[in-house]
This record gives sequence, structure tokens and C-alpha cells, in this order.
Amino acid sequence: MSTTADATTDRVLLALLTMQRESWEQGITGQALLDLGRLDAATLVADAAVTRQRPDGRLGELAGSVGAVNGAACGEVVRHAAISTGDPRYAAALDAQLDWLTRRAPRDADGTLFHLLDGRQVWADTVYMVVPLLALTGRTELAAAQVTGHRRRLHDTRTGLYAARWDADRGELDRPQPWGTGNGWVVAGIARALRLASGWPAGTRAELAGHAAEVLTACLRYRTDDGLFPDVLDDPGTFREANAAQLLGYAALTGVADGWLPPSWFDTGAELLAAAARRVDRYGRVTGVSGAPDFAGPGTSPEAQACFLLGQAALGRARALLSAAG
Repeated sequence: MSTTADATTDRVLLALLTMQRESWEQGITGQALLDLGRLDAATLVADAAVTRQRPDGRLGELAGSVGAVNGAACGEVVRHAAISTGDPRYAAALDAQLDWLTRRAPRDADGTLFHLLDGRQVWADTVYMVVPLLALTGRTELAAAQVTGHRRRLHDTRTGLYAARWDADRGELDRPQPWGTGNGWVVAGIARALRLASGWPAGTRAELAGHAAEVLTACLRYRTDDGLFPDVLDDPGTFREANAAQLLGYAALTGVADGWLPPSWFDTGAELLAAAARRVDRYGRVTGVSGAPDFAGPGTSPEAQACFLLGQAALGRARALLSAAG
């Protein structure tokens, strides 16, 4: 018999699967299905991403898309399909995505990837889109270098927070505000990369974990009385947004489960997820998130649906670890 939590997870998943999805949303949907153990469904998600792969290697993109890095979020689930089915179509698709990402995607002089094809901008979002896949496929030095490049441009050492965008042509921040979801993408991307890979250069894993903990701690200073965050963290006049809490909760609980955060973070992570879960409506939609398609105001989004599911899977892993430890 399903518990209330299981029933909510099923509703959120059903709502996710009914939504139109962009490439990164397809990828994070696949990641959520993998984490929930729904492996056949994950393979179907991978198949659709490969079907829409562009000739240059970007997974899950429609013709005309200007996203340079978002398709890489599909790489993890395509890798799963390649291994689980043995179908060379999936392996070839992953190779093409990695070739694009590591050699041909637009980037700054130091190798830091630009988020779009039509502009020389570095976005916080990119950390989640590319760092876990690079780490998973054994490219841990490249993964760490992407974190370093994004950190150099976007991280404010005074506040501990990330700005949203840097413009390389102007040599300055294009969107200096600390967008809550952008900070969430950074810490969740680092957390997932640390979970997926073990072969990090000496000292790098500890450095990345420490940085993720620093950004998590900085974000928590801006929690509101409902347990959520302003859409722009340091601007209480922006709307109360729920997906930042899901991303931060996922990162905190993943850190507990994987041992780079102490068990005392479990309650924080669980509380963040619980605050966001109060926004789930009767259809299973996580409401009051930075909303698709333009993410300029409150709404719903496939990414928020998938982040809910990632958070629940991380909650289960962390709870099991703590239970086993007594």
C-alpha cells in the first residue's frame, strides 16, 4: 500500500511526464527516473533525446535551438541506455555529445563554456548541465575546471552567492543578481558530480565539497518564514520561489548520503524539501517556482517537477544511511 509520500511522488512524476520539455528538462527527467529506479522509463527518455540530437552532437535539441550546453544534461541517461541495452546507437550519441562538449562547444579563452550559441555568456546553470556528465565519464579534471571558471566569473566571495550571468564581451556581469535557482543549479551540479565519480585529482573532491557547503550556507541566510527563498535571494520583494529549496535540499541530502556533509545537515535538507512539497497542487504540479518557458515569474516547470523527484530520492538515500549508522 502506497504511503502519502509515495502517492505525491507518483502525482509529481505523472505531471512531469505530461509537460513539454526542453533538452535540459529531458535530461533532468531522465536523472530523476534513474534515481527513483524506474530504469525502463529512463531508457525511453534517453531514446527521445537521441532522436532529437542535432548533427553537431547536442542531445535533445530542436532545430534552431541556441542552447550550447543544455543537451549535455541528457548524457547521463543516454549513457544508462547504452550500457543497459547494448545498442550502439546510444553509445554513438553519447560520444557525439561529449565530443561537442569537450572540443567544439563555444567557450572562453580559459575553456569555460558559454551557455548559448549566439552570445558569449557564462551562466550559473551550466554547472549543473555539464559538470556531472564530465565527471561521470572520467573527465574529472575538466569537470573541476568548469567549476573553477564559473566560480571565477560568478561567485561573490563577500556574500558567498553566485550571480546569474557573466558577459565575456563586456567583461562584466550581465545579470549580477543572485538568482536562487542559479545558486541551486551550482550546488546541485557539484553534488551530483561528486556522487557520480570517484576518480578526482588529489584534493579536488574536498575542495568542491567545501565550496558547495559554502554556497549552501550562504543561501540559507535568505530563507523566508515559509521555508522557501525569494526568487532573487537578496531581494525580499521578489516572489517566494520553491525550486531553489528543492535544489538546495537535494544537494544537502546528497552531501549527507555521500559523506561530505555531516549528518546534522539531514534536517535542513528534509525541511527544504518539505517546504517545497507544500506547493504541490492536486494535479501534482509544483507551483510557485520560476516558471517555464521564460522563467521570469512564478509558475510551473518540468525542471521543478524533476527536482522534486531528485530530492525525494536523495532523502531516501540519506535516511537509509543514517538508519544504518544507528
